[in-house]
Amino acid sequence: MINTYILQKNSPLWEKAAQFAEGCSWRAGGELAKLMREGAFSENEAVILAMEGQRFAGFCTLTKKDCCPADLPYSPFVGFVFVDEAFRGRRLSEKMIHTAANLASDLGFGEIFLISGEVGLYEKLGFTKLSQITTVYGETEQLFVMKIGGNNGEIRSL
Repeated sequence: MINTYILQKNSPLWEKAAQFAEGCSWRAGGELAKLMREGAFSENEAVILAMEGQRFAGFCTLTKKDCCPADLPYSPFVGFVFVDEAFRGRRLSEKMIHTAANLASDLGFGEIFLISGEVGLYEKLGFTKLSQITTVYGETEQLFVMKIGGNNGEIRSL
């Protein structure tokens, strides 16, 4: 059975998750590991880690901003969505994104955002395309939104 875990910078699995990201087959994994080690995550930001027993299966993040321009008025973002090749086809991306959505809802948010060049994937998970944006890397990507529960309480910022 695959479980998801919400890791914040004080988590005992934080460095092991950074090692997994750094060694994964996706080039962006190294960037995530660097951000984790540099303390780039604020208090309510998190890495969502998927594990089967002691085996790392995937990760994503929930952060205030992703690779979008700083003036983009949306938050929070799901980013760095990765599933190890051995675990693909088991709806793990969906499970991790729902864990991130539940965390955002617990923090009082009514929607989450995601930036991706993938076509057709995130719509299947409940996201709606808002627009195209130019990322901080100069690439044109799609901006998606998903409505989530939101607890209508005091919203704490990420």
